[in-house]
Amino acid sequence: MDRAADGSRKLQERAMKPRDVVITGAGCLSPNGLDKAGFYDALCRGKSGIRAISRFDTDGLKCRIAGEVRGFDPSLWISHKDMPHVPLVVPYAVAASSEALADSGLSPGSLAEDLTLAERRRFGVVIGSGGGSVEWLERQYRQYFDKGTALSVYAVPSNTMGTLSSEVSMKFDLKGPSHVISTGCTSATDAIGYAWEHIRYGRADRMLCGGVDAPITPGTMAGFCLMKVVACDWNDAPHEGSRPFSADRGGFVLGEGAWMFLLEEKSHALARGARILAEIRGYGMTCDAYHRVRMDESGEEPARAVHLALADAGISPQAVSYINLHGTATPMNDRVETRAMHRALGSHAKRIPASSTKSMIGHPQGASGAAGLAATLFAMETGVLPPTLNLETPDPACDLDYVPEAGRTHDVDWAVCNCIGFGSKNSALVVRRGDS
Repeated sequence: MDRAADGSRKLQERAMKPRDVVITGAGCLSPNGLDKAGFYDALCRGKSGIRAISRFDTDGLKCRIAGEVRGFDPSLWISHKDMPHVPLVVPYAVAASSEALADSGLSPGSLAEDLTLAERRRFGVVIGSGGGSVEWLERQYRQYFDKGTALSVYAVPSNTMGTLSSEVSMKFDLKGPSHVISTGCTSATDAIGYAWEHIRYGRADRMLCGGVDAPITPGTMAGFCLMKVVACDWNDAPHEGSRPFSADRGGFVLGEGAWMFLLEEKSHALARGARILAEIRGYGMTCDAYHRVRMDESGEEPARAVHLALADAGISPQAVSYINLHGTATPMNDRVETRAMHRALGSHAKRIPASSTKSMIGHPQGASGAAGLAATLFAMETGVLPPTLNLETPDPACDLDYVPEAGRTHDVDWAVCNCIGFGSKNSALVVRRGDS
């Protein structure tokens, strides 16, 4: 009976007309801003949040800089009793989710009273994260093996990736789907796409979604240094370390943070008088099936992800007015991503302004796509394009308009948000401005 009912539901989803999905709220916790207003101000001013690592001793590491979230107080979001038992990504996710709810006109502290049980059952959470609780796991290992002290009683469940979304669901008493998507650097883009599909096909009416990561740990930094993919030549000038598309780029700068959004079915949002920030119109994902970390030089599959998202949206490349690029500042990523945009957008590619948010915040791993979407919302709301910092020596192989050094006034009606990840994964979103 259950199998038959599930099959019937899937048939109904295929038959129904897809619903429009809008973004009505955004919350940001970033190395260069502890809330949406702070993040937006930093993007407008081209302010970097990359500094020397302060949270642990970096002696012995070739790269000693990162995009740390500083000045954040986890105790404002997690009780003193729970603090020893949850990873840093939990208060990060709760803080950004609370701001996204408030930004949408909902009260984060009273959802259980303000919404009916039926409404909360159709209100889900989907979070993208590459490392999840990695910093907490390292702390637990150090505590047990180096100090011989007891582990947290929640050492196992709090280190389970899926628990991250459960913590957010429990915080706001949301009883819809509660999932974590972990696909490497594309995690947040895939989480947003997954949430979009849930609303689009009637499985939910509202979804809190986005990306959260806190990978700045001794072990993670040591691993990336061994891979020779991080910037090691800018320890004395941290703000200059993340150099996407520049000929002298030498690798990415690790970052962290949380960027969360409230997605709603459009007519539902309009009925409650919500302000529409943007509309998600397309999502595409592909896999090169090529290598654990290296990319196929052709750029064919990243381009196909963009093609799929554009096809969902029903628009041509000529309609796109901004691209938020993955732009890690590794020599291969920037070169191949540029090639992919040429393949996806044809002769129009060079006429579309594009920028890398990572030049200001570093690479927040699985949260990257959410940070890029937040930067795109900034461009749509303010009419100012976020810049790509430190692009002083253009690489001939990277020949797009990367909005170098300073923001630029420009109306953005349609945008592509692109992500590329380890394991040959590629994802893209197409977003339309709310009043377009």
